[in-house]
Amino acid sequence: MFENIKQAIDRAYNEMVEIRRYLHQHPELSFKEVKTAAYIVDFYKRLNIPFKEKVGGNGIIATLKGGNPGKTIALRADFDALPIHDEKDVPYRSKVDGIMHACGHDGHTATLLMLAKVLNDFQSELPGTVVFLHQHAEEFSPGGAKPIIESGELDHVDAFFGTHLWSVTPLGHIETSKNVLMAGADRFQIILQGQGGHGSAPHETKDAIAIGAQLVTQLQHIVSRKINPLQTAVISIGKFQAGSAFNVIADKALLQGTVRYLDTSMQHKVIEEMERTIKGVCLANDITYEFEYNKGYPPLMNHEKEAELILATKDSVEDITEMNEIEPKMASEDFAYYLLEKPGAFFFTGAMKEKDIYPHHHPKFDFDERAMPIAAKTLIKAYLNYQEQHV
Repeated sequence: MFENIKQAIDRAYNEMVEIRRYLHQHPELSFKEVKTAAYIVDFYKRLNIPFKEKVGGNGIIATLKGGNPGKTIALRADFDALPIHDEKDVPYRSKVDGIMHACGHDGHTATLLMLAKVLNDFQSELPGTVVFLHQHAEEFSPGGAKPIIESGELDHVDAFFGTHLWSVTPLGHIETSKNVLMAGADRFQIILQGQGGHGSAPHETKDAIAIGAQLVTQLQHIVSRKINPLQTAVISIGKFQAGSAFNVIADKALLQGTVRYLDTSMQHKVIEEMERTIKGVCLANDITYEFEYNKGYPPLMNHEKEAELILATKDSVEDITEMNEIEPKMASEDFAYYLLEKPGAFFFTGAMKEKDIYPHHHPKFDFDERAMPIAAKTLIKAYLNYQEQHV
């Protein structure tokens, strides 16, 4: 059966590309994916595959019950876009100013939709039940995964598998891990309240910019001097706003940034050290502050047995030229929430273009569309491997 499924996926390639490019031209931001959700719903209506919409927000869950007994396994794709202006010179460039699919979620959706269409023709032969999980709002915490889980609509699922098309990994390469694959990601905001004044009289002020610069430097010392070098943490300041004129000393500064970590002990350590550092710098400079720390997605921790099922797909999917176990990436994914609930695994599908290679979240981001059928074949083979293991 799998050989026939692979051939059917290859025949569906052109339609897969057509869907991806349509979605690429019509992106929607996290929690606002109304038209995208409607497009997905309409697709399942035409296939006569039962579905539930507006799950946990804009999520869609379609269910294909196979003709043979087996487990219930969810295959997940996300479908939100990013607030980035598309700078690619391609016919399928985003038609929405300031919004684009800069992370491959259009490709994830096209892959899962066409896999559903292909598997629909093999329904009588399939073991178990395939849950096609289309998730909204992956890009912006608190994300779509958590409310979908909280809806209870996935309580019956036995395992989860998902993939991310990865534009900086060569086409034909699959990457995964038997343990932590992606980092936890938090965000924070610091507001410093000093005392402004004339640029000619700094001694009469409490310079928020100078103090903010001290704080940026001191926060970097947390990772370099407070964290065990054999452990992993990242503190990055992405935004520093202050001042209104060249000759005015600013009274207020805003700093925003992100923290990345691979285990919760590091998260707790970083928060503790940040609080101590901010308090100390502000006390030394006699200013007040506000510190807001928002915990985001947890680390994505694959389950070993399910990751092994992905690793085993190389023997059956000829398009896979390399199968690699990798070190964790410091990017984050709310697929992590599914793996806190049930067994499963996540993997990266290499989608590097032959030229004009740009990373995720870049205005010229794109990927090699030939990666989509590889992702589809790997997902369904992992599904079948799981069914065979749990007969």
